[in-house]
Amino acid sequence: MPSSPHFPPPRPWSPLSDLEWHALYPYLRHRSPAGRQVGDLRRRMDAIFHLASTPAPWREVPARYGKPDTIARYFRRLTRAGLWQKLLEDLTTLAPTHPLRQIELFICRACRRAYRIIGFRLVLFVRRLGMHTALNGPPWMLPDPDLSETLFRMALPAIAARDIPRIRLIRRILRTTAGRRHIPRWLRLAWS
Repeated sequence: MPSSPHFPPPRPWSPLSDLEWHALYPYLRHRSPAGRQVGDLRRRMDAIFHLASTPAPWREVPARYGKPDTIARYFRRLTRAGLWQKLLEDLTTLAPTHPLRQIELFICRACRRAYRIIGFRLVLFVRRLGMHTALNGPPWMLPDPDLSETLFRMALPAIAARDIPRIRLIRRILRTTAGRRHIPRWLRLAWS
């Protein structure tokens, strides 16, 4: 059962403070595939959060953070390692005064970027956590798997009875619960 929606307070982007960095660092402890330590991890995370706070593409990462390709590759690696899901899951249980709560909005915005890599599983995960700010658009325009499953179970008797008007209505409702294929860019930006 999904929890009630949670929306972190708005906050303009700023580099990670020492306290925020020390709270985030245990989630990032891993080595590069070659066994070398990742250089200036804090700067990379600042770059990821900075870019996640804007609609800009990766190629527009400010030069002070390093090469855009390196930052984007590191983001993909973190995404595939499940970092964003782990952070979201832990955010639901942390105290309101925990330092990670101060960067919760940046984490949610990074999750929106991770959607292209993870796909529908991320929407399902975020909906079940109730962290709607991490969704890649307004919740009413995205798939709702729990509602779809409920409606499908309700539809089975009508399908078995071959009740054609009800089947058409149920199909229309199921298409609605499957979400929109394309959400307009202006609406995605407004949702940010």
